[in-house]
Amino acid sequence: MSASTATASRLFMLLEQTRAEFLRYLRSPILSVFTLALPVVLYLFVGLSYAGHTIAGVPGPAYALAGFAAYAVSNVMLSTFGIGLTVDRARRMDVLMRATPLRPWVFLTGRAIVAVFFGLMALATLGAFAVLTGGVNLSLTAWAVLAGWLLLGSLPFLALGLAIGYLVNPNAGGVAVNLIALPLYFASGVFRPVDQLPQLIQHVSPYLPSFRYAQLAWSAVGATNVAPLGTNLGILALWTVGLAFLAARAYRREQSRRLA
Repeated sequence: MSASTATASRLFMLLEQTRAEFLRYLRSPILSVFTLALPVVLYLFVGLSYAGHTIAGVPGPAYALAGFAAYAVSNVMLSTFGIGLTVDRARRMDVLMRATPLRPWVFLTGRAIVAVFFGLMALATLGAFAVLTGGVNLSLTAWAVLAGWLLLGSLPFLALGLAIGYLVNPNAGGVAVNLIALPLYFASGVFRPVDQLPQLIQHVSPYLPSFRYAQLAWSAVGATNVAPLGTNLGILALWTVGLAFLAARAYRREQSRRLA
C-alpha cells in the first residue's frame, strides 16, 4: 500500500469514526441537552444576579458569562471522555474496537472532534442566553478570543477526562466526573469569587487548572484581575503534560488487564 493510499485510508476511518460519534450523541438527546442546558440554568440563577455590578472593570453579566463559559466547555470535555469512556468500558466496546482495524488514535481523535463541536455549541447557547437576558455586549473579536482560549485551554480537561475514563469503575463515570469537577469549578471562582472562599482554598486555587482556565476566559472579556497570559498558559501546559501522562498510563494498564 502506497503512502498516499494509507493516508487516505486513515483519513477515511477518522471521518467515519467521527460521524459515528456524532450519531451516538445525537441519539442520546438527554445527555446532549443536559450538557448544553446546565450552564444556562446556572447563569440564570447566578450570572443574572450580577446585573448592575461591575467586576474587575467588566459588566457583571459579561464577567459571569466568561466564567460559566469556562465551566461549560470544560464540562463537555470531561463528560465526553470521562463518562463516555466508562460507558464504553461497561459495554466492552473497547474490546470490540481492538478486534477491528480501527487504531486507538482514530477513536480518540474522533471523540475529541465531537467534544470540540459540543463545546462550541455549549458556548454559543450560553452566549445567546447571556445576550438576550443579561444584556451582554461583546465585540466579534472578544467572542473569537473567548472561543479560541477556551478551546486551547481545554486540553488538560480532555486529558483529565481520558484519565478518569480509564481509571474509575465503568459504572461510576458520572459520579467520578462530578466528584472531581465540582470542587475544581468552585475553587476556580466561577460560582463564587475566590476571595470569598475559605483561606485554604484561596491558597490552593492558583495552582488548579480550572482557576487558570477561568482566568483565560476573563482575560478575553477584558477583566483586569487576571494573571499574565504566559503564567496562565504555562500552568495549563504543565497540567496537560501531567494529566496526559496519567491518562496514557491508565490506558496501557486497562488494555493490558482486559486484553492480555
